[in-house]
Amino acid sequence: MKFIGLDIGTTSICGIVLDTRSGRLQPINRDNNSWVRTKNKWERIQDPNKILGIAQDVISELHRRNKDVAGIGVTGQMHGITYINKHGAAVSPLYTWQDARGSLLYKSTKKTYSRVMSQQTGYMIAPGFGMLTHWYNRVNGLVPADAVKFCTIQDYVVMRLAGRAEPMMDTTNAASLGAFNLRENIFDIKALSSTGIKQKELPEVVSSGTIAGKHKNLPVYSALGDNQASFLGSVRNIDNTVLLNIGTGGQVSAYTRKYVKIDGLDVRPFPGGGYLVVGALLCGGKAYSLLENFFRNTAEFFSLPSGKTDFYERMNSIKYNKLVEDLNIDTRFAGTRQDPSIRGAINSISMNNFRPEYLVAGFLNGMANELHDFYAMMPELIRNRMRSFVGSGNGIRRNNLLRSIISGRFGHKISVPMYCEEASVGAALTAAVGSGFFKDFHSVGRVIKYSRG
Repeated sequence: MKFIGLDIGTTSICGIVLDTRSGRLQPINRDNNSWVRTKNKWERIQDPNKILGIAQDVISELHRRNKDVAGIGVTGQMHGITYINKHGAAVSPLYTWQDARGSLLYKSTKKTYSRVMSQQTGYMIAPGFGMLTHWYNRVNGLVPADAVKFCTIQDYVVMRLAGRAEPMMDTTNAASLGAFNLRENIFDIKALSSTGIKQKELPEVVSSGTIAGKHKNLPVYSALGDNQASFLGSVRNIDNTVLLNIGTGGQVSAYTRKYVKIDGLDVRPFPGGGYLVVGALLCGGKAYSLLENFFRNTAEFFSLPSGKTDFYERMNSIKYNKLVEDLNIDTRFAGTRQDPSIRGAINSISMNNFRPEYLVAGFLNGMANELHDFYAMMPELIRNRMRSFVGSGNGIRRNNLLRSIISGRFGHKISVPMYCEEASVGAALTAAVGSGFFKDFHSVGRVIKYSRG
């Protein structure tokens, strides 16, 4: 049976048709060129209706090529929100997960909005989390007058595809907004009462794989968060596999059946029950992009031709094993969820190692170290169960050197899925579970295949 999976990313929108019997897929990728220019340096917003149009085009093309698809699953960038009116139309931009209004100072205090809201609610609510974005907008009179609810962009797309006027939000997306009771899988309205946020402003929370309606006679299922979708689309055995992802950001994720609370790590609902314990890198692949941009700017500064130079190719070709001194680099250039004020650093500079190849190695080591530091924070009960390590995201898939460094840091071979559309596959598998093709989310892993070598 075939299912469509749609992944609404920050920079691209990917759709696939997955044959759940053979594991084969047909992908379509489109640029997410929906960014909206703004005068505020801290603001990162996109046009939700432009995203909806791209998503509809991708689904139409996939359906045209495959008349026998049985349903549509959707995933996308977590944490961000858009406001909708009583008719289900977007009345605001999409405030993405990269939006930093929550890191601004609250009124005349020396505390950030994030810190104040976290103290008031008892939940750690980081900049970019939708509940914090909404509270900032409420305090500053920025909520549109005709807004009745808010939701993630993937929930908005599902709502419009299904012809609904109100959004539904599964637990994976709801938890990503903040102030969500993970034990009961509901928004903590009592904790939010101190901020003035009311239940009626929040979307209905449903189970993963709940049918939302139909789009051109195809069942459309509730959207799920891209972290959980990537895990589903990458991992054969949920119980004993660690997923390492390096994309624009980065994550290290492992499954646990029982709720745990760990300082410094996110605990996120998993489709069908249980939780993902997640260490989230705010930079991840952006750190390496920062270095590439530095080399490019340096060449331009000295009036050297750089237009046709593939800087990434040069960076990835360094003789890593022949470097004799370490350049110790902290790649937390955008801070952490717990402390956005943290900044990266370059340490242990000597007369011998302040060279481009050592910078490259130091950045890659820093990314691998940040992943491993998060993994080391997980309880031994979780780490002792782990038998396999899977890598996903373009940072790992396209950079053999980084994959090798991460493998050495973790002391395990890193398996990589045959396809690069992991989140889209996870979305399609969610639709397959919702339709009843798979009995539960623990049985979908047999579809997953890994590259050789």
